[in-house]
Amino acid sequence: MFNIVSINTSKITDKQWDDFISQSDNGTLFHTRKFLSYHPKKRFKDTSLIIFKKEKIFSLFPAAIIVRNGQKILSSHPGASYGGFVHKSDLKLQDAFSIVEGLIEYAKNQKCDSIELTQVPIIYQSKYSNYLDFALIKNGFEYKRREISSVVQLDIPEGKLLSTYRATARTATKKSMKLGIEVRECEEFENYYEILKKNLSLRHNVQPTHTLSELKRLKKLFPDEIRLWGAFKGKKLIAGVCNFSANPKVVLAFYISHLEKYQEYRAVNLLFYEIMKEYQTEGFKFLDFGIFTVNMDPNWGLARFKENFGARGIFRDTFRIKL
Repeated sequence: MFNIVSINTSKITDKQWDDFISQSDNGTLFHTRKFLSYHPKKRFKDTSLIIFKKEKIFSLFPAAIIVRNGQKILSSHPGASYGGFVHKSDLKLQDAFSIVEGLIEYAKNQKCDSIELTQVPIIYQSKYSNYLDFALIKNGFEYKRREISSVVQLDIPEGKLLSTYRATARTATKKSMKLGIEVRECEEFENYYEILKKNLSLRHNVQPTHTLSELKRLKKLFPDEIRLWGAFKGKKLIAGVCNFSANPKVVLAFYISHLEKYQEYRAVNLLFYEIMKEYQTEGFKFLDFGIFTVNMDPNWGLARFKENFGARGIFRDTFRIKL
């Protein structure tokens, strides 16, 4: 009934792939060929899969072959935040079992030692379903990681957003307003990136996942979906966040950063308040703050920070199976 084909041998065009993503139940910007194409071709061994049913695309599975400790792994595409099966809203339980079983058979035929995939969190679905999670577990997959992502619901009555914050966050937001901080969308990627690098270096001793040139290239590829928001004291950028509109329901916050010496202005609080109001007006249902766990180890301070804005935790699950 189902036929699984590698994109490398298929006649499916990138446009056909991306059109399916845009019409799917759970697809995101990160599943598109347009997004994955920004990676240099030699960075990953792309093995993305197309699942056909009666010669029509039924599901897509962005993927790559990676080798770790001598083991060949069919993995959700390493260049994307989310992976897993992308499908339409009418996915049936039997279909979920069939495509999972087909994936296992395909990986065995490719002499893979294991499969790893990161599911799209449930809030990205149009019609909520755990059919695929159930099918994965029943076919021998186990949880490799269950990270927690902070999510703010935006489908609340207009004008009630600030009341969903904790008292300390409400006070800080109002203080920032009184001190004249202005929040607006901007194109100051160079200034923002310098703040970002300092923040990540000081707090975590790491560099941003994306280089400045990669971030600017992504902005050109997705001018409407990737938006930089800044908090300004006069003309000076003192805090910023780069948001990715992952799909029509969810906006994902990337790279929150601020200048430490302007901490008294509480610019980050006002930044997120204004951002949430804007995306709420535009019809988004959730703001995904991203994970505050690494290998299931919580960053308690980061969790408290996000909870100040009314955020709650949902799973971002990674499954694996040894073949």
